[in-house]
Amino acid sequence: MTLNISNVKLYRENESERSIMRREQAREKENRLVRKIVTVVILSLVLIVTVLGIYIYKYWQSGLKPLNPKDDHLVQVNIPIGTSNKGIGNILEEQKIIKSGLVFTYYVKTENITDFKGGYYQMAPNMTLDEISEMLQQGGTEEPEALADARITIPEGYSVDQIAKEVASKTGLKEDEILNVITDEAFFKELLASYPQLLQSASEAQDVRFKLEGYLFPATYNYYKDKGVKPLIQAMVEQMNQVYIEREEMFNQSDLTVQQVLTLASLVEKEGVENEDRRNIAGVFLNRIAADMPLQSDISILYAMDKHKVHLSNKDTEIDSPYNLYINKGFGPGPFNNPSTDAIDAVLNPLENDYYYFLADITTHKVYFAETYEKHLELKEQYIDNLQ
Repeated sequence: MTLNISNVKLYRENESERSIMRREQAREKENRLVRKIVTVVILSLVLIVTVLGIYIYKYWQSGLKPLNPKDDHLVQVNIPIGTSNKGIGNILEEQKIIKSGLVFTYYVKTENITDFKGGYYQMAPNMTLDEISEMLQQGGTEEPEALADARITIPEGYSVDQIAKEVASKTGLKEDEILNVITDEAFFKELLASYPQLLQSASEAQDVRFKLEGYLFPATYNYYKDKGVKPLIQAMVEQMNQVYIEREEMFNQSDLTVQQVLTLASLVEKEGVENEDRRNIAGVFLNRIAADMPLQSDISILYAMDKHKVHLSNKDTEIDSPYNLYINKGFGPGPFNNPSTDAIDAVLNPLENDYYYFLADITTHKVYFAETYEKHLELKEQYIDNLQ
């Protein structure tokens, strides 16, 4: 039998093409499989990252909250001098004060909270990270003390009346009992003897409602039932004295008495929120004092009225009181509340400006400054009147 060479050649060519097609099909099948595997891997990674992200977020949010909001049982915590923030976080977690030492460490880092001091502290699981941080900045005792009967936190800007109410709510005492101690003349003289530089100008002030208004530093304090209220009040004054000592040179350079600094600081505390605004507001008050203009702060009227109002009427600004800084020039009798270190620092280090007026949007807390009364009225119409 004779083979047809052309047929053989054609057969071989067809066989080669079929082989190529089979290889291409196998390669395509393999590629599809690879693509499926890659897709599955990518989706798995996305799922893992998402789940991990949600877990980290929930872990972070949980760690920011008190360990147990209902547990105010005090625990003695020792923070050795020189302990790192990470070490402090570990100690607090081990002592069951906070949920996570890791969250605490990163929280104080992101919030730029520093200057923690060593010592013995009395803390409770219902404390927030901010409260714990403030306590650590305030400093503990050198030796452990008996656990307190109550832990009292005085917020920044609280007045004497508000402090008395807060102390009463935590101790079971009556507000009048606490106010009687604060207004006790003999007790004030004891404090004056202990802190003469701090309280001298307060002792000379006239027409004040409370001589210790402005001098009860806002912080967290321990209350002991068997010791009574006096040690608690003295601890507040002692803490303000520490603030004064740390800034004594700045106080002396300000050409203002301690009473005057704390008076302006108490106004700045309520008038501004941001540090730059507070320093500018302090500058405005000092400009008005220098120009023999009344400070005209609404805070003074509210204190004189002894009530809270969002908007004051013209009649309100005419109230007959030495604390009315709408009609009385100068600093008035004394502080209107107990200011924070931020407000005090704003007065001791004000921004130099040419402003004589300012107003604040109570919703956004943004402060608007003006050099003239006409510009002030324009800002008032634009940012205050039109929003009411």
